[in-house]
Amino acid sequence: MLLRRIAAALCATALAAVGLQATSAAPATAAPRVLYYDASQAQEFRSVVDQGAQIWNSRVTNVRLVAVSAGQTPNIRVYADNGWPRTYTTSLGNGRWYMGREAVNDGYFQARIAAHEFGHILGLPDRRTGLCADLMSGSSAPVSCTNAYPNTREATTVNSNFASAAAVAPQVYAWAG
Repeated sequence: MLLRRIAAALCATALAAVGLQATSAAPATAAPRVLYYDASQAQEFRSVVDQGAQIWNSRVTNVRLVAVSAGQTPNIRVYADNGWPRTYTTSLGNGRWYMGREAVNDGYFQARIAAHEFGHILGLPDRRTGLCADLMSGSSAPVSCTNAYPNTREATTVNSNFASAAAVAPQVYAWAG
């Protein structure tokens, strides 16, 4: 490492002597971590799951949610059932979640449910603020709430979670109806 620095300094000095200026490229930014999700068992909610992933992809830069292709192992598996939506994480960015028909039948906005459950996989807990502006307020927000986008604090937290090697302990998140 020291030899590289000395060589770079000598090269810059030589270039300066003939009237040229050495420049370096901007520091490389880390590529986002890619998390693959499998929505093949999400039944009638498959397109809503894709929409939830795209919502997060539009708001964060340090992680990307991508539908799994043949031959890949998913980090996230999504299912549909008749219960309440819920998530089981195994570690940050890994786990499974359920698109529960009970919340859908009660009138909760499907894209909000999908984005909310992905939020748990991305390391966010339920906040129960009752505010529609808070994606992670979940079912504490009114049924009429159609905001499916994370607020700035939620997106910043997810970006921070994936900017480092932070670990999130396994959790179970379930909607309380």
